[in-house]
Amino acid sequence: MIQWRMLPLLLLLTGLLAGESALAQAPAAPPAGRLDRIRASGTLRICIWPDYYSITFRNPKSGELSGIDATLSAAFAKDLGVKPVHVDSSFPAFIGDLLGDRCDVAMFGVGMLPERAEKVRFSHPYLRSDIYAVTTRTHPSVKSWDDIDRPGRTVAVQAGTFMEPVMRRWLKQATLVLVRLPDTREREVQSGRADVFMTDYPYSRRIADNAEWARILPPEKPIFPLSYAYAVAPGDDAWLARVDQFVSDVKRDGRLLSAAKAAKLDAIVIPQ
Repeated sequence: MIQWRMLPLLLLLTGLLAGESALAQAPAAPPAGRLDRIRASGTLRICIWPDYYSITFRNPKSGELSGIDATLSAAFAKDLGVKPVHVDSSFPAFIGDLLGDRCDVAMFGVGMLPERAEKVRFSHPYLRSDIYAVTTRTHPSVKSWDDIDRPGRTVAVQAGTFMEPVMRRWLKQATLVLVRLPDTREREVQSGRADVFMTDYPYSRRIADNAEWARILPPEKPIFPLSYAYAVAPGDDAWLARVDQFVSDVKRDGRLLSAAKAAKLDAIVIPQ
């Protein structure tokens, strides 16, 4: 038989147990989305490749970034009301950096390859480039694209760029050589270890501006026109939608074309 003096204690325990049961059954609060976390932290972490001329190029002397996505990444951070923080990455590394949460978005002209789209999500495209070949002005026999895929030729590409899988399929007779940092494609061609190297329109601007020894061979017919976009980790549709909104905004208000002209890339801008 329960003594009356114990009743208040039993009622208190019953109430506590009922409260714990209600808490256990209540749904957990949803995790904050990436956009909320960016605003809460006050920073937008942006993966870049700092050696991508006209896109996100870091001056080795001043340390300053230039290029279309140096400009547009700062504009995106400003639109969000936060500070941009640039995280050095590369084409071989950016997927791991996004999935590992080292950055919130990759903004350095990422080619929309199907194998990349299996792992990350792409924004609306904003640039489109084909492949350009670079050889020396003094090369005795490489004068056009018809001279490239020949027996005995060596073609260099930067490992991890979209030129790598494309050239693996395209070349039938020439030998493909992958160049890994700190070696450069330019050095391979200048030394004679390679006859040509493959690049895209943005990087070809670096050659045109800085290499008197080089001859740029534009594609005589389409080789592999590829659209460029920004990339985010999968699983946050609201964040992808916000990146898409930014791309649409800069196309509409002229910021994309202005940044492209400053970087000499207006020839490959994708309009609305």
